[in-house]
Amino acid sequence: MSDAGPEVLVGLLAEESRLKVLSAIVLGAAGEPEIATATGLDAKTVRKALERLIKGGIVDTTPQGTLRVVTQRFKDAAQRAASERPQLRPEELGATADQAGVLRNYLVDGKLTHIPATRSKRLVVLDFLAGQFEPGRTYPEEQVNYTLGRFHPDYAALRRYMVEEELFERRDGFYWRTGGTFDLSSERADRRHRDG
Repeated sequence: MSDAGPEVLVGLLAEESRLKVLSAIVLGAAGEPEIATATGLDAKTVRKALERLIKGGIVDTTPQGTLRVVTQRFKDAAQRAASERPQLRPEELGATADQAGVLRNYLVDGKLTHIPATRSKRLVVLDFLAGQFEPGRTYPEEQVNYTLGRFHPDYAALRRYMVEEELFERRDGFYWRTGGTFDLSSERADRRHRDG
């Protein structure tokens, strides 16, 4: 059972009596009588729950004969879940190759872990964020907040930085993009398509 995934652990703990038994062991109950006292469960229910938890590999017996939780199973399951989770690469979010090199240090699954303190790195992040907005289009503040908030909860700081760094201009609660990297090849293609 040691290679079972997190879904197996969740399944084992989805039943209330097993969760209570495991909790009692975590809190120091060393045997069935102590578990029954701590949980208020009858001996038969405690025994049945213990059998499942031992079979599932999350409880075992120490050399001294006391019960213990196999915490390594939880660590292994967490690592396995993290390794199996698909990771969004900055390029998949529209980052240029130059931006992606910096963004890999700040973006995890499409979310900014933090706003860089170093201005040069912050400019790369802000340039990427500016790319989320269409040039020549005016946005109400709520929409700017929503778009920036998809990347980081402190959208007000991001918005302020973007205005300070002249990537955005603001007037009467509306914003428009005034700077940042532009993909000229797609701009030309869009113009040709519009002009027919």
